[in-house]
Amino acid sequence: MAAEQLKDTVKEIDGVKIHYHRNEVVIVGAGGAGMRAAIEAAEAAGTGAVVDVVTKIYPTRSHTGAAQGGMAAALANVEEDNWEWHTYDTVKGGDYLVDQDSAEILAKEAIDAVLDLENMGLPFNRTPEGKIDQRRFGGHTRDHGKSPVRRACYAADRTGHMILQTLYQNCVKQQIRFFNEYYALDVSFAEVDGKRVPAAVIAYELKTGDLHVFQGKSIVFATGGFGKVFKTTSNAHTLTGDGVGIIWRNNLPLEDMEFFQFHPTGLAGLGILLTEGARGEGAILRNDSGERFMERYAPTIKDLAPRDIVARSMVQEVLDGRGAGPNKDYVYLDCTHLGAEVLETKLPDITEFARTYLGVDPVTEPVPVYPTAHYAMGGIPTNNDAQVISDDDDTVIPGLFAAGECACVSVHGSNRLGTNSLLDINVFGKRAGRNAVEYAKTADYAPLPEDADGFVRTLVRDLRDSQGTDSVADLRRELQETMDTNVQVFRTEDTLNEATKVIHSLRERYRNIHVSDKGQRYNTELLEAIELGFLLDLAEVVTYCALNRQESRGGHMRDDFPKRDDENWMHHTMAYLTGDRSSADPADHITLGQKPVRMTHYVPQERKY
Repeated sequence: MAAEQLKDTVKEIDGVKIHYHRNEVVIVGAGGAGMRAAIEAAEAAGTGAVVDVVTKIYPTRSHTGAAQGGMAAALANVEEDNWEWHTYDTVKGGDYLVDQDSAEILAKEAIDAVLDLENMGLPFNRTPEGKIDQRRFGGHTRDHGKSPVRRACYAADRTGHMILQTLYQNCVKQQIRFFNEYYALDVSFAEVDGKRVPAAVIAYELKTGDLHVFQGKSIVFATGGFGKVFKTTSNAHTLTGDGVGIIWRNNLPLEDMEFFQFHPTGLAGLGILLTEGARGEGAILRNDSGERFMERYAPTIKDLAPRDIVARSMVQEVLDGRGAGPNKDYVYLDCTHLGAEVLETKLPDITEFARTYLGVDPVTEPVPVYPTAHYAMGGIPTNNDAQVISDDDDTVIPGLFAAGECACVSVHGSNRLGTNSLLDINVFGKRAGRNAVEYAKTADYAPLPEDADGFVRTLVRDLRDSQGTDSVADLRRELQETMDTNVQVFRTEDTLNEATKVIHSLRERYRNIHVSDKGQRYNTELLEAIELGFLLDLAEVVTYCALNRQESRGGHMRDDFPKRDDENWMHHTMAYLTGDRSSADPADHITLGQKPVRMTHYVPQERKY
């Protein structure tokens, strides 16, 4: 299928150059999901020329590269395993809020997803027989929970980095066109046959300050998460939720935003991640007295319980006075019994992280760790074909797709199992790319609204011209600190109300920020101001959804409602932006709906490990 390649045109409005581009498929984001979608779209169409990828950073710097431990698939290369056990673990791990048909797709297509990467050239670790090696990971079990299983395919503790490099090399092979350091800031919609359809992505070019309008028949969002709403996080500085925020600002819903995962083993005080693969290799969590405390919380699989359970257990140890260190505010990850060979060959990156950032050598001493904000289970609602939906009834928005952490299929429910994220970006990234091309084959370009770039032009101009007194850095720090204090592992009505009050105050002060750099080229201060706007939007909806859900489930722990309540809360939360955002009460501008959880074979039961 030949792309309709129109010669790029440029016009100037109020001193701003605006460039226009056209291609069949426009993908926003060049991490694992975005590049896997691009490869699949190019292969399905027969040429890479049909795909444009718009990315705020160079593709191989995307946050997928920070993923360490592995990618789940029931290959059974090391131990007996099958996709049904993987499905069960995913459903149970998500505390039964997982859409079970989606989990079945994830587990079934996992095997081909791994083999696709191997055929692209990814250098997985190998068994002595030459098969892809597999390691244990939290929540992954044999025979429906009876014992841990080796299911995680890995490349040392650099699996995400290897996936990213492999996908990028194959994108280059497919001659896919990248627009690097272009910040997508809006999507323009049009009405076609009574339906709202996407017409173009509007992006800001960092190098020049110009705006670019990327018109596409299909648009795919693969923009990652928004962990930078928190202070202590494993997420990179770039993970500010731009894609999710764009969808929100365009009055489309977000799903399950109250569920955010806190990874148990971040370096204490820093949040830099130490992979769960360390516990998969046999590392043990200990409190100040050296006790292996997870035996009390999850007696069957101990340190390899799902992340939400381990994170809460660690925080509880600290709250009960059994924390380590001078302030008793962390616990230890003990790798000393693994030996230097295992640490240097299978876990080289985390070994170096501990030495570099804490001055601790994991070969000889335990490493201080504490939960760190890690992964958004919620995001842009999609169906199993990666199509974005617009309401509680799963109505599809034609031509709009999403995959990866920015999307909510929902395959992770209220808690994602480790190694299912690298799997998710490959399975649903592939589906997004294939379905985007299939849609584009029969669709026309949506008519471009006359003032498609108007919102972004005004946003950029107003922030660049701002003469206020508040600092972007100060507001961001206050936001992150209040989210860490009030919306982290344990939550109550009081802490969530406090966070809501602070966020509203910060939104008011955001109107009075000052951007000192008035330049056009490489104005990172301006872009950080724009990113702060997205963070404030998303922090508000996360907090409001968490306040609304009066139960504890997965990554959402309400101390004032400590039990899971299936009778009242066995449904997805759908949040809609509907009113005046200047109000201090989120209820005045956020409307909450609900969507049923899709069940197949697995009846909800008490979650024990």
